[in-house]
Amino acid sequence: MWELFSYGVIHLWLEMAGMQTIGQNTVAILKWQAGIPELISPENSDETLTLKVDEYLEGLKTKGLLTPNTQGIWIQSELRPLNSHEGTTLIPSASLTKIATSLAALETWGAQHQFETLISITGPITNGILRGDLVINGGSDPYFVWEEAIALGNAIQKLGINQVRGNLVIVGNFWMNNQYNHVLAGKFLQEGINSATWSRNVKSIYNRMPRGTPKPTVVIAGSVISQKSVSQTKPMIRHKSLPLIYILKTMNVESKNNLAQTLAKSLGGAKVVQQKAAWGAGVPEAEIQLVNGSGLGLGNKISPRAVTAMFIAIQRHLQTSQWVIADLFPVSGYDTGTLTDQSRTIPQGTVVKTGTLNDVIALAGVFPTREQGLVWFTIVNRSPYWQETRAEQDKFLQQLVNRWGSTISPRAITPKINGDRLGLGDSKRNHFFSIN
Repeated sequence: MWELFSYGVIHLWLEMAGMQTIGQNTVAILKWQAGIPELISPENSDETLTLKVDEYLEGLKTKGLLTPNTQGIWIQSELRPLNSHEGTTLIPSASLTKIATSLAALETWGAQHQFETLISITGPITNGILRGDLVINGGSDPYFVWEEAIALGNAIQKLGINQVRGNLVIVGNFWMNNQYNHVLAGKFLQEGINSATWSRNVKSIYNRMPRGTPKPTVVIAGSVISQKSVSQTKPMIRHKSLPLIYILKTMNVESKNNLAQTLAKSLGGAKVVQQKAAWGAGVPEAEIQLVNGSGLGLGNKISPRAVTAMFIAIQRHLQTSQWVIADLFPVSGYDTGTLTDQSRTIPQGTVVKTGTLNDVIALAGVFPTREQGLVWFTIVNRSPYWQETRAEQDKFLQQLVNRWGSTISPRAITPKINGDRLGLGDSKRNHFFSIN
């Protein structure tokens, strides 16, 4: 049964009422209040599209691609829902879960947020030698990787430190390469700031950095240790992470499970992500049930309607910024990641999130059309035949584009961020304190 709460309709209704801007949770608040005009009814659903959806599902069944489990579909334009097949039913969502993690992260920190790691010293610097400890105070940066360590090593040397006589001390939430153990993360950092110890993998990553990037040679004479706190330190460098929106882009383009898990951990866990995502999307929390932030495992279940609602909520969240939803998710014909790894033939310019488990093939996103404007969709098929089912999903989307007419992508879904060139290891994100 069709229900209200199409974001495009509520947005239009608010504008008609003279409300020119919509607060982050306005839609969610309105959802739980009575009195919103009944602008959507079953009678204006697209009957021809219903037949097309039925044909799509029957085709999958005839080809023996589906399991007996629930198949979920939700399709809507900016103004009204167009089709629902088990649209409010909880279905294992695979990596569509990362849409919930993205929304919760945006609502908690904002698109421009940068996580800060503070680097301090406990002794004097003489003749290139730090006669004390090098202290790393982590600020929950979820995407501190080799490139960041290399850039930090160069920053440390820029301040005249070539050798640390003391220890490398890890304080706070410092994670590197998705390693939560502080000592092991510190050992990664110890290697990253000293090119003489680089493995073949690190050398390969360095070779992808901008030409001319120096190779740091900061030697730690002591051990890597973890402490709750260190007194009498002198701040030396404040390292800022990539802006959150860049982190989310790489998480979604490459469907990085560890990165999603790290973000969910920082947010307070899966249940916090679940609550924030449901609130932000304006759907009942019963339609978003999560056990982690990545989508690994069948325990993460989201209704197709809720997936689409979260996608639209992200677009609404960004409406007053320079960013759009295409800056958070892969765009067909523009980004690589899962789209090229899976050899997808999704219509050009479509913004999507893919998801795959053993018998779950999921796809959600938005594409532009001449007749319906932006069309938002979620398709979740229960099938163990990945390649064949993905091909059928892509073909079905192409049929929808052909039905309503293709058009040039509007600004609302045209990306500014290239998921292949995020700016990892940019030295400009290292800010120096005076150490005199």
